[in-house]
Amino acid sequence: MPLLDEIEAAIPALRAYARALLRQREGADDLVQDTLEAALARQGQWRGEGSVRGWMFRILLNRFRDGRRRGLARPALSVVADLAVPAPQEAQLALSEVHAAMGRLPEDQRAALLLVALEGMGLAEAAAVLGIPEGTLASRLGRARLALRQMTGWPADGPRTRKGKTP
Repeated sequence: MPLLDEIEAAIPALRAYARALLRQREGADDLVQDTLEAALARQGQWRGEGSVRGWMFRILLNRFRDGRRRGLARPALSVVADLAVPAPQEAQLALSEVHAAMGRLPEDQRAALLLVALEGMGLAEAAAVLGIPEGTLASRLGRARLALRQMTGWPADGPRTRKGKTP
C-alpha cells in the first residue's frame, strides 16, 4: 500500500487516541492535524522500518508531549464520550469510574494502556511507538492495571454488577 494511503488509513485510530489523551474534540482534531502535517512534511524520511501506523502514533505522541511542555494540552481520557447508545445505568457508572481512574494514572502508564487496550496494539508495536523496551511497557501496563483495580475496587478479572455479571 502506498505511504499516503497508509497515512490516510491511520487517521481514525489517531483521532481515537488523541481524544483519549485530550478531553476535548477540537484539541484532539488539532493534534491529529499537526501529526498529519508533520508526517507529510517528513514523508521523505520514512525508511520503511516498522509500520506506518506506529510511525504516525510516535509523531502524535511526540506532538502531544511537546504541547504538554508548552502547557497547551491537558491529558485525560474521553473514550466514553463518543458512544452512540447510552449504556445501562450500572455499566455507565462503571465506565465513568474507569474514566476518572484513568485520568489519575501517570501519563506514561495511561499512554501505554491506551495504545494496548484502546488501539489494540501488540507489545512490540506499542513499545516502538513509545520508544521503550517491551519489558518496560509490560511493567507500565501491569502498574496501570493494578492502579486501576485499586482505584476502582474491582477484582483482577474486571468490574462486576450486582448480579455478578461483567457490564
